[in-house]
Amino acid sequence: MDFAAERAMQIVLSSVFALAIIVALAFKGPYRGLWLFCAVTPFGAAAAFNLPAVGGASILVSDLVALTMFALVMIHSQGPRLVAGTMRIGQPGFWMMLLFVYATFASLMFPAIFAGQTEVFSLSRTANESGIVSIPLRPSSGNLTQLFRLGLGVAIFFAVATVFRVRPDGKTVVIAIAVATAVNAALGWLDVATYAVGAEALLEPIRSANYAMLYDVRMAGLKRMIGGFPEASSFGYFSLGLFAFWFHYWLDTPRSRLVIVMLVISAVAVLRSTSSASYVAMLVYLATAGMIWVATTFGPEISRRSFAIAVSAAIVAWLGAIGIFTSYEYVETVQAFLDRALFNKLDGASGVERLSWNAQALQNLIDTGFMGAGLGSVRASSWLMATLASLGIIGTGLFFAFIASVLWRSANRNHPDPRFAVVRALQSACIALLISACLTGATPDLGIFFFAVCGLAAGLRRGANLDLAQPPAERPATDHRFMNNSLRT
Repeated sequence: MDFAAERAMQIVLSSVFALAIIVALAFKGPYRGLWLFCAVTPFGAAAAFNLPAVGGASILVSDLVALTMFALVMIHSQGPRLVAGTMRIGQPGFWMMLLFVYATFASLMFPAIFAGQTEVFSLSRTANESGIVSIPLRPSSGNLTQLFRLGLGVAIFFAVATVFRVRPDGKTVVIAIAVATAVNAALGWLDVATYAVGAEALLEPIRSANYAMLYDVRMAGLKRMIGGFPEASSFGYFSLGLFAFWFHYWLDTPRSRLVIVMLVISAVAVLRSTSSASYVAMLVYLATAGMIWVATTFGPEISRRSFAIAVSAAIVAWLGAIGIFTSYEYVETVQAFLDRALFNKLDGASGVERLSWNAQALQNLIDTGFMGAGLGSVRASSWLMATLASLGIIGTGLFFAFIASVLWRSANRNHPDPRFAVVRALQSACIALLISACLTGATPDLGIFFFAVCGLAAGLRRGANLDLAQPPAERPATDHRFMNNSLRT
């Protein structure tokens, strides 16, 4: 019996860490405990436990904490009613629920309906050393695990969207993101330092998930920073979301030493990851954010600060481009680094292989009559292609409707309420993460952090608008008690 239980669930050192966070979160509640949730999101390789019986799948610490956040909301007497309010027609929660219902149907039914009708690239779990293999479409454990991962995103979205709709406090969100940024940077430099002195084993307790841990990869002589993640690209993806938040928040708010420090350390984390996808995504994001910011800020009454920022950014970009070009032409190590990180990326075997995944994903979409093969059936090298191949035209449309509902209703830039600046910064982080995922995302799942940021943006914006329409003093007192501590109300 004990042997069977051990095969079903494998307890690791980081399981104790997960338990401690859950207990602390239970006492603090989902509102005051937001910083605890954000603190564990950089631990992308720490397993709460592993599941050998399910192909070696890992339940991460952040996964379990996300479920705890949702459970704390739901166990309150008004929790289900408040979550249902987050699903109001036209709101992001409405599209989120439709997407999850459709994804559940697609993942359980389509692999059986279209079995054998198309070849898919999938991760081999029976022989992990084979890596990505081409097999006929058929139902697999991956359908359930990927559906579960999307369900985690749904859970944390509804948890934080509900919490911050009821009590829309922008300062709490900023503090939580600052904690995530600081922890991520600390883990990144700890990763580099332990590698430099040959003490990589010190980080083994937080590298307990059943992933390939690429902590010893170098690029042009430089050790790639992975922090608490299994490899550099996932570290860069997470760091980019943090950078986008602080970059936009810095543009929107008066000078703040905390914001500047957070912006610098998050930018350094993205650059130090040496992830080509993160570099390209960062450039595309900056160009996109710049155009959006200029379009919404510049006008007949442009402020002196806005003009100074715009001119400074143009000068820095120009000097930076000159510096990079000069270094590439005359410094051999810089040339080798940029060639490997960016310019020669698609010419190598890895680039060709990833492009073939996308081509096959498009074929999967056609072979399934544009319905998709279900979550967990297809692996691609772009979030858009993976979503089309997995969920078809309908599921992709629902996903875009959800994202658009989070981003489209931009907070009023001219309103003096500081919470709207936080909302815009959260929306900016969503854009950056989506850009990065479109470049390299292997599955439709955009990660817990993405859905948490979407939930915070949707909940904080709606809650702030409700406050403006109905002063907090006139709102039900039970809502505020609910936010303080779910277990003690």
